Amino acid sequence: MEQNVNVWKANLTNGLIMGLIGIVYSLVIYFLDLSLNKVQGYVFMVILLVVLFFLVKSFRDNYMHGMITFGQSLGAGLIIFLYYSIIMALFTYILYAVIDPDLTGKMLAAGEEAMLKKGMPQTQIDAGMAIQAKIMKPAFMALMGILSSMFTGFIISLLVAAFVRKEGNPLVDSTVQ
Repeated sequence: MEQNVNVWKANLTNGLIMGLIGIVYSLVIYFLDLSLNKVQGYVFMVILLVVLFFLVKSFRDNYMHGMITFGQSLGAGLIIFLYYSIIMALFTYILYAVIDPDLTGKMLAAGEEAMLKKGMPQTQIDAGMAIQAKIMKPAFMALMGILSSMFTGFIISLLVAAFVRKEGNPLVDSTVQ
């Protein structure tokens, strides 16, 4: 059974769906002022896992005729996450550069407060804050967002691929010509 499916085109819609879910979730978290809450990050990881499962399963059923190998499933998940990462990087840049430029200041203040609670000396806090202030620029945050999303996407795609893969019997499913 020869399957000539362009995996990039087939998963573009899935990546857009996941990107839209990411933007909506981020906006809800922003408007509820939960941006500095750690628990919401774990909740979002679960949401990404569930959404990716259904998107890769949809790819398998709609484009791969119900059969997909572990590698194909992993690749589809990574492509979906690449589209998602690019969309979220653009959103991150717009959020921190245009919508709320003061959000980085809030994040720096929260970081400084966390260091004070740990009892760090003021010289270490000042040094850490100077470094954080240099890297907390919207463009750098967007680039790092792509890299971290792709790493996270790889881990989540591995998990999803283990459950979505569905390989047939090569003796029964092969076509003889």
